[in-house]
Formats: sequence, C-alpha cells, structure tokens
Amino acid sequence: MTILTRLASLILISSSLISTVHVAAQTTPTDLDKSIDLSVGSHVKVEHLLTDLQRSVAQHNPAAVATLVHYPIKVNPGKHPITIKTPKAFIKDYDSIITHDISDVILKQKYEALFVNSQGVMLGDGEVWITGFCLDKNCKNSDIKIGTIQDTKNLKP
Repeated sequence: MTILTRLASLILISSSLISTVHVAAQTTPTDLDKSIDLSVGSHVKVEHLLTDLQRSVAQHNPAAVATLVHYPIKVNPGKHPITIKTPKAFIKDYDSIITHDISDVILKQKYEALFVNSQGVMLGDGEVWITGFCLDKNCKNSDIKIGTIQDTKNLKP
C-alpha cells in the first residue's frame, strides 16, 4: 500500500468516526423526554407547563402565570433577590418579576431546545427553571412547577 493510499484510508476512517460522534451527540426528542422524565418527573407535564407559560406570558396574564409557580419562590429580576410567598404577591409584582428580558426568553423557548440536568429543566440561559417538587416525605406525590425566575445578566461575569 502506498503512503497516498494509506493516507486516503485514514482520512475516510477518521471522517466516518467524526460523523458517527456528531450524530450520537445530537439529542432526539425521545432522549430529551427521557431526560426530563428522570430529572423532573414527566415530560408531558413539562411540555404542558411550557405551553401554558408561553400562552399566559404572551397574553400578559399574571394570574395564569402565578398558578404555574411553586411557592415560596425566590426571584431575582435584577440586582436584589426577593421572596414571593403567595400567588397574590406574585400577581402584584408580576411586571417587576417577568421583565421584558425574561418574557422574551420564555416566548422564544422551543421545547426541543430545553436543557435538562439534576436541577430541572432550564429555559434560556437559566432565566426560568422548571422543577419537580415533592409534596410528601416519601415523594410519592409530586408537582412540576416553576422554581426559579432570575435575570441571568447579573450572574454573568
């Protein structure tokens, strides 16, 4: 085998390995659904929550958004975090919590582009996190709600 033939063979082999790795690294909707099921509890509930959140934010419906939140929630819409203890307080402070930047992130988020880890499901760069919450000591009953709302610009160096 000549050097040119060996080189051509190596290039073909390496390009096939690279394309295999690239395909394996892509997340399919099924993989995303499985990740959400494992970390949060139910991809179906997360998808419904995201749809409800986007619809409610688009309609500027503070009461509807408030029902999607787990209380108490610490929100950080700017430089100073605040704790919101009730849906009534959330509705009252809606415009300072769901800022223009946070609203944009929510409205632009695609389900298939969600990031998932052990903390939950992240929208945008971490502006909103959807998390599973245990409702009893053994976590036999749980709920999926928004657990974090924050302006991530203040978190970046």
